[in-house]
Amino acid sequence: MNILCIGDVVGENAVSYLQKKLWGFRKLKAVDFCVVNGENAAVVGIEPNQAESLFAAGADVITLGNHAFQKKNILRYLDDRRNILRPANLSPLSPGMGWGEFDTPFGKVAVINLIGRCGMDFGPDNPFYEAERILAKLTAKIVLVDFHAEATSEKAALAWHLDGRITALWGTHTHVQTSDGRILPKGTGFITDLGMTGPEQSILGVKPEQSVSRFLGSPIRTPYFQAEGPCKIEGALFDIDPLTGSCLSVESVRICE
Repeated sequence: MNILCIGDVVGENAVSYLQKKLWGFRKLKAVDFCVVNGENAAVVGIEPNQAESLFAAGADVITLGNHAFQKKNILRYLDDRRNILRPANLSPLSPGMGWGEFDTPFGKVAVINLIGRCGMDFGPDNPFYEAERILAKLTAKIVLVDFHAEATSEKAALAWHLDGRITALWGTHTHVQTSDGRILPKGTGFITDLGMTGPEQSILGVKPEQSVSRFLGSPIRTPYFQAEGPCKIEGALFDIDPLTGSCLSVESVRICE
């Protein structure tokens, strides 16, 4: 079974690029299930129409992160659409779900969305304990985790903690693809960060001059704007044994013009 995971989608141009490229890539690689992190589809947050565009483009499940609730019109959508997930370790009063089990020809696939605590601006529940609580409820043999976190050590630590009990864990949030895709000793696939789907000539998808001005100390704060120009798609392809739920291989993915 081939499972494709796509890194943080940044901006409307990236959504359009996925619409052009994703189904073709799915066919080329015989992808059976696709998870897309869409929390930056509106640069900061995601709109319901953008989520629908990502589903139409080929996403089976959309995961989110620290900007999950940035757009107010997404709140009811999260309750209505069961295959868009916000981090499970946020307040239980939050709209939407943090995990789900989804039917496929290979049986149920569970997807869990978690958010890290290191270097974040708020205090979610401990993702390690939340993962344990969710795993106790699952019936699916194939279990996937999108860990939206800043610290590479936190991402690796959770992967090692869950090694052998989940199928794959990947990191999102930093928008920089890492080169460490591998199988952990007990059969869990892991990559520290999938990377970003968005403008190639940018700083994490944003106009470079905006980020540069902030680092130069500009007191003026303006909303982030998506950079212009050609886009890229980054992610990872996990080859899964559906009988055991173990990961057989991890392949980094980069698609660009």
